[in-house]
Amino acid sequence: MVNLADEYGTDVEIHIKALTTTIHADTPTGAPSSLHDLLEQLGLERHEYPAGKPLYIWHTVPDHFGAEEQKRLANRAIPALLLAGYTVNCDPEVFDEALYQQAVRRLRAPAARPAPQQPVPASSPSRPAPARRTP
Repeated sequence: MVNLADEYGTDVEIHIKALTTTIHADTPTGAPSSLHDLLEQLGLERHEYPAGKPLYIWHTVPDHFGAEEQKRLANRAIPALLLAGYTVNCDPEVFDEALYQQAVRRLRAPAARPAPQQPVPASSPSRPAPARRTP
């Protein structure tokens, strides 16, 4: 098995596995569990060989997705990985600039980062407010 992340010295290599249509995300040998966890949180499925004490771990975009959804998921993962500090290389067959930019905008959206709240100034009324009556 060829591990492209080991070969190219990156944290994640996103590519279409030769002779298949499956999008793979290779990670280097001995990659931290936090990287594997992040890939899973981003929707990629983890695979190990051999099972139990793996020598090789990789992730794939779920194959039950259609081709466009697979590509969308792979491109949406890139900005999150970069933001987490990982080096990522994506094969041109998979990379889509528009999908990538959409994912970047989604990460930068105001909803993603709530605006800081200004404290409400405390005011002490000189006399208590009258009780409100309802008919």
